[in-house]
Amino acid sequence: MRNIVDAIIEIVNAPQYMLKEYSDSNNRANQMGAALEEYVKDLFAGTVNETDINKRNKKISETFSYLGNQHNPPDSMLKNGGDAIEVKKIESPNAALPLNSSYPKAKLYSASEMINTACKRCEPWAMRDMLYVTGVLEREMLTSLAFVYGDEYCAGKETYERIRKKLKEGILTIPDVEFSDTKELGRVNRVDPLGITSLRIRGMWTIENPFTVFDYLYRRDVSKKFNFFAIIGENKAASLKNFGDLEKLQQEKNGFCISNAQIKSPDNPAILRNVKLITYSL
Repeated sequence: MRNIVDAIIEIVNAPQYMLKEYSDSNNRANQMGAALEEYVKDLFAGTVNETDINKRNKKISETFSYLGNQHNPPDSMLKNGGDAIEVKKIESPNAALPLNSSYPKAKLYSASEMINTACKRCEPWAMRDMLYVTGVLEREMLTSLAFVYGDEYCAGKETYERIRKKLKEGILTIPDVEFSDTKELGRVNRVDPLGITSLRIRGMWTIENPFTVFDYLYRRDVSKKFNFFAIIGENKAASLKNFGDLEKLQQEKNGFCISNAQIKSPDNPAILRNVKLITYSL
């Protein structure tokens, strides 16, 4: 089963920071956000240099149990209970990540109301690690890429659910307004005299991007064309049977480094967590 280690090795051995050129030459998606998503699929499936579309489709099918999109999150899930992956594109190094109506996720649960039936039933599972992949795209070039797990980045779901529930409860107490059942914060029916207009009340969540959140740990080298970093918790790294392949790669590739580090716990910043910090630039 392929995992984050395989994807990192692909980044180092076959970097594709000229994303528009890569996308066009391999008949991938033309829109840059979609091109980034396709590149991430290729990283995990090992199809970065695969030009035969049928062979690529086969490998992707062998790698992922579910493929979604912005309307059906997450963007993908690895087979056999592997990571759920959410890909985010930003065009400014300091821009926040738009999450829309879905709050940040430390983990992904099959019981979540925000995922569809196909995602829930693609294979037996209850909880998955959530991997956020953030790419900084400047025009047609991928200048920075970050892999960060949700439990190192986002608070537990109780934090966000508490706010969401309080807002929803408050909205429903507004007098003289006809509400209907909805998964959103609220929906008002028959706003106008004809009863033909409705109002949807939705949350629009954002979160600071990993380059900003972890600037106390990692800073991009602006003199380089491409910068990459990943944060993998100590326990997660120990669970990856092929993590040793990254340690071998460190001895072979200039600009690639693995180091021990500590990050602030998203639920309690007074607590520091041990992680592996993986960086690469060219």
